[in-house]
Amino acid sequence: MTRQRSTQTMKPATAAKKLGVHLEATPEEFRDGVVSRDELDALQADPPEWLRELRRDGPHPRPVVADRLGVSISGLARAEITEPLTTAQIAAIKEEQPEWLRRERNTRAEAQRAEAKLAAERSAQ
Repeated sequence: MTRQRSTQTMKPATAAKKLGVHLEATPEEFRDGVVSRDELDALQADPPEWLRELRRDGPHPRPVVADRLGVSISGLARAEITEPLTTAQIAAIKEEQPEWLRRERNTRAEAQRAEAKLAAERSAQ
């Protein structure tokens, strides 16, 4: 049996995660409803102003914060950053360059090099 794409729905938390935004910062009507696949596709293809603003200014969820700072989510936890941050707060941390940020960026870079080495070894086999 084939399901029609438009009938598939997801919880707002799932949709927010797929959109890369912090659920609590979305409009109430988004948080209180369900989102169909077609609606999600429409939001991604032509984001409304509230979504563009959230993506630009935040507050951003931890995966986005980690990515923008160049660290892992675990690195954020080690630095005791557990709350969503705005773009301005992320910029301030980047400008300040605290010791934890330098350390976590090095840790992430080492992990990425190790992963790349393993991938290269596997592909050579």
